[in-house]
Amino acid sequence: MEKVINSYECLFIVDVTSGDEVTEATVNKFMSVIEANAEVVDVAKWGKRRLAYPINDMPEGYYTVVTFKSSPELPSELDRLFNIDETVMRSMIIRLEYDPAVKKAAKPATEEVAEVVAEAAPEAEVPAQDAE
Repeated sequence: MEKVINSYECLFIVDVTSGDEVTEATVNKFMSVIEANAEVVDVAKWGKRRLAYPINDMPEGYYTVVTFKSSPELPSELDRLFNIDETVMRSMIIRLEYDPAVKKAAKPATEEVAEVVAEAAPEAEVPAQDAE
């Protein structure tokens, strides 16, 4: 039987009222769980941001987005761990329909194409106006 590997994206918001050390420890704890059980494709630590609406009377949270590939059992276990930890304010895990590694590899190529096009396009010359 073939082992199923899916691509997932996980976003979690950590409470920042306990201090930077506790926030960083919580982020590192969940990152280590993901790294131990999955292949991490991308990590985006968005940092401390204002929430769209207060959660538990708190206006700010520390956002982290992790893209990874794993077996289908890991997201349910992560969701369980997020619900147990009181410093995690919100979490969301979605299964991606595309391969994030391919998309990440294609992204720098599109940036290079944009640079080549910008270099190849001549600057528009401004015609000199006749002085009267």
